[in-house]
Amino acid sequence: MEKLIKNALKLVKADYAEIRIQEGVSTSISYVGKELESIGENNALGGCVRALVKGGWGFVAFNDIENLPRYVEMACEQARFVGSEVSRLAPVSVIYDHTKTKVDVDPADVPLTDKEAICNKYNRIILSSPQIQTSNVRYVDSHGTVYFANTEGSFITQETIFCGISLLAMARDGMNVQQAYHSVGDLRGFRNVQNLEHETEIVTKRAIDQLAATPVKGGKYTVIIDPKLCGVFVHEAFGHLSEADFIYENANLRDIMVIGKRFGSDALSIVDDGTLVGEAGYNKYDSEGTPTQKTSLIKNGILTNRLHSRETAAKMNEKPTGNARAISYGHGPIVRMTNTYMEPRDYTFEKMLSEVDNGIYAIGALGGQTNMEMFTFSAEEAFMIRNGKLQEKVRDVVLTGNVFETLMNIDAIGSDLSIHGGLGGCGKGGQSPLRVSDGGPHVRIKNVVIGGR
Repeated sequence: MEKLIKNALKLVKADYAEIRIQEGVSTSISYVGKELESIGENNALGGCVRALVKGGWGFVAFNDIENLPRYVEMACEQARFVGSEVSRLAPVSVIYDHTKTKVDVDPADVPLTDKEAICNKYNRIILSSPQIQTSNVRYVDSHGTVYFANTEGSFITQETIFCGISLLAMARDGMNVQQAYHSVGDLRGFRNVQNLEHETEIVTKRAIDQLAATPVKGGKYTVIIDPKLCGVFVHEAFGHLSEADFIYENANLRDIMVIGKRFGSDALSIVDDGTLVGEAGYNKYDSEGTPTQKTSLIKNGILTNRLHSRETAAKMNEKPTGNARAISYGHGPIVRMTNTYMEPRDYTFEKMLSEVDNGIYAIGALGGQTNMEMFTFSAEEAFMIRNGKLQEKVRDVVLTGNVFETLMNIDAIGSDLSIHGGLGGCGKGGQSPLRVSDGGPHVRIKNVVIGGR
């Protein structure tokens, strides 16, 4: 493979070019209700060439690596058609390396029948209650090797093993339909998905309990969010605003996201860290061969950095951060998050709770959307807080607001940092789901607008 790639790069007629070739095998199993909807293994092999000429990119994806020299010529030809400026890439070191994920139990060593048996067991637990209308249990594992080389002399081989499962229970009482969800997924191995009977029972009970929850009364509340919802908020509402391609192309956002501007109290720090071994968003190198790193986006309340590819770093006269990621060989790298989280401080959850007279404790996220600095998230589960204590369960809790105002309204940050991966992932630019993790501690926020039915 190395000889094939290096020989092809000798044919490059461009300012810069890179080749990525990806091979791997994946397993997927899906139960919907009582039915085993799908089960199977899939092998994939393909690659891409990206060439840069006078600031213009050419990109060719392929499955037959034998014709790699021809694809190099095609990418260079495309780039010459569109290039009209100066090619600018931030400099990075030339790297020759081979990395491999270390796992507790390799999913490749587990028979497909055993994987199906685990899914079947969890599915039967969910369906054991008559109040459960349907279920969804989905298992995924993958072994992948990516070969990367560029005309600067780098040659990197990265082997990755991912494994995870998602559990969904949907309960129904007449027209009242409620659901609960749990997912795990990262680079730690097959033990991720074992011994989740208790978690499955909790998911089932949570869906059923939601049926009896009362709809929340809309208004402004002090809200405590749990680590999972904190992670979703950090990723969706702030993380995407920190991606430099988005900032560079949007004049209004450039005026807002000014380095050195205050976005919260001294206690607020948000980071993106691609070096966290084992987490879903871990890579030693991004899809451009740039080493990943820990990047402080907000440090002690001040905006300090943004996430970059080599191209955006050069355009904005900043340093690359190792955040150029492609979901597969069929796509070019774009600026993406890795493992994004809010750093913990010293508040305990008990103290945070005791200081709230009238508020809401929001747990998890069923979904949401963002539009520039505005966000809307639906909590998976929620409880009223009165006089410093958790009270009745409420549902239909939708958090809305302006991300910058919300960051300023954070008045307590917990000590209980938790980072989550899963089978979901991030979507951007038609590339989804990209494996990422996000998280944080419990966080208390003043004056959050809560919409209910």
